[in-house]
Amino acid sequence: MKNTDLTKKIKELRAKMGLSQGELADITQLNLRTVQRIENGETEPHGDSLKRLANALNVLPNDLIEWTEKEDRGLLVFLNLSALAFIAFPLMGVIVPLTIYMLKKDQVKNINETGKRLLNFQITWCLLIFLSYILFFCLLFLHLDIPVHLNIGAVGAPEVIILGAILYYGVNGFLIIFNAIRSYQGKQVIYQPAIRFLR
Repeated sequence: MKNTDLTKKIKELRAKMGLSQGELADITQLNLRTVQRIENGETEPHGDSLKRLANALNVLPNDLIEWTEKEDRGLLVFLNLSALAFIAFPLMGVIVPLTIYMLKKDQVKNINETGKRLLNFQITWCLLIFLSYILFFCLLFLHLDIPVHLNIGAVGAPEVIILGAILYYGVNGFLIIFNAIRSYQGKQVIYQPAIRFLR
């Protein structure tokens, strides 16, 4: 984004609220010179300064700054692909994207929606995998009676659970790559099924 666009946006919002630069500096607890430099296009607010300005002007940081498609798409693709860390350990498919999401959530347009959908899906997926593991070990080591309806031909319940886990991994990997491509194309991601832990 060009500095002139940000300058114009901040000035317009400040004027609409009837605030002087000094009053905006007081509300945001930023130095008056910092506010002046931002409005003159000499510097761009990032991180905490951006959040403070957005809060003072009653807008979201994403509304205050419109990021370019290239920046937006590149980070969103990276965010999606970071979930492939589940291959090393299922919980890593949550931890790695969550870290990226928390670091960039107020800096890139559309990252909030993409991040929440991805994380909701990964958390749901992890729960299903861990429940499958628990069920598998209960059946295997506790020698629990296997209900007849879980048997498929010569394949018993433990085998069905193993095949289910392989299917879970395959679907997860496919959806991550599918949604990374959708993010690159500027489309909204589709992660289903997912429980909405993050709203």
